[in-house]
Amino acid sequence: MQQAEETSTPATSPSRPGLGDERASARTPQRTPERIGTLLTLLLERPISLYAAAVLRIGYGFLYLAFLLREFPHRNEIWGPGSPWTPALAKQLFDQTGWASILTLSDSRAYFEVCYTAALVISALFMLGWRTRAVSVLFAVVVTSFHAKAIYMTDGGDTLILLMVLYLVVTACGRRWSLDARRTRLRASAGKTVRLPMDQASGELRRHLRDARLTVVTVLHNCGMLVIAAQVCFLYGSAGLYKVQGAAWGNGTALHYALNLDVFQPWPGLSAMADEHDLLLAIACYLTVLLQVAFPFVLFSRLKYPVLTMLLGMHVGIAVFLGLPLFSGAMIVADAAFLPDRFYRSLGRLWRRPVRGSGSGGMADASREPRALVPAQSEPAG
Repeated sequence: MQQAEETSTPATSPSRPGLGDERASARTPQRTPERIGTLLTLLLERPISLYAAAVLRIGYGFLYLAFLLREFPHRNEIWGPGSPWTPALAKQLFDQTGWASILTLSDSRAYFEVCYTAALVISALFMLGWRTRAVSVLFAVVVTSFHAKAIYMTDGGDTLILLMVLYLVVTACGRRWSLDARRTRLRASAGKTVRLPMDQASGELRRHLRDARLTVVTVLHNCGMLVIAAQVCFLYGSAGLYKVQGAAWGNGTALHYALNLDVFQPWPGLSAMADEHDLLLAIACYLTVLLQVAFPFVLFSRLKYPVLTMLLGMHVGIAVFLGLPLFSGAMIVADAAFLPDRFYRSLGRLWRRPVRGSGSGGMADASREPRALVPAQSEPAG
């Protein structure tokens, strides 16, 4: 199954709901059966948050590619034959934990270099959205293998990326802002859709099979995006509740201790300067706990936008002051799943506006949605 075969959508389709879109039906009271019917229709027929899924694909593909490039000089000591955590030790751990890694299949340096090069290429292809359906599986294998091979050197950022790429396998993350989507637009505009002659019976059968396949893909995508949302909510909620139980967060001194740990001091002078402001650090402690605990409860209100903005500032501060850019990047990308698709469509329009002004009409036309080949479903997920 190719990603490009599943990306046809109507030119004038209604706004698609995202994970956090406010629906018009909420303005009028609905009976329970009507609400259940609305939810089933949303789950079975309309893929949600296609642009958010694309942002997750691009974000995690870029983060892992940057991570592999950053560790390129040290790859042999971390994952390769020169690592103190040898394949034999890793296999002993795998027998107990059930993990697996393609890096433990051979002790050869040449084999490791081939695997590392393949990981770089697969990460780039996943980020660009080329043959996403197949490449997403390969990318999940890459992330799982590298994570398992050096599991004692990972942190929360690595674990979150691992979970997200596993969830993205079942989503339609290549339907927007990808090479797959571009290829489908070009095919539709060139009129290369080939319709083979068929009798009425076989035509009906193929139509039913195609609709069934698209329904399955849509359900998998929607379930995958809902699991991603639930994972992020659980992460924030549990982190906030754990902090509430700690005395250092209760008295506002947790960040003071973190800033004075050598392992969390990428720039000691900057950490020392921040540590001088006791009141601001205490406010930041209380605000962090409040944001994390409140996050799951504000998703369906307008409060989510200021909360997401403050969380963005919090993660940027963690990256700069505590030297955890991979963790911060993984959390920022995860938060992007809660922005509605209309936000990303508006970004796309802002991006195309200067393109039209420069006279590049071809690119502006290429961004339009092609007509649907399957009228039964307004937007099949791929």
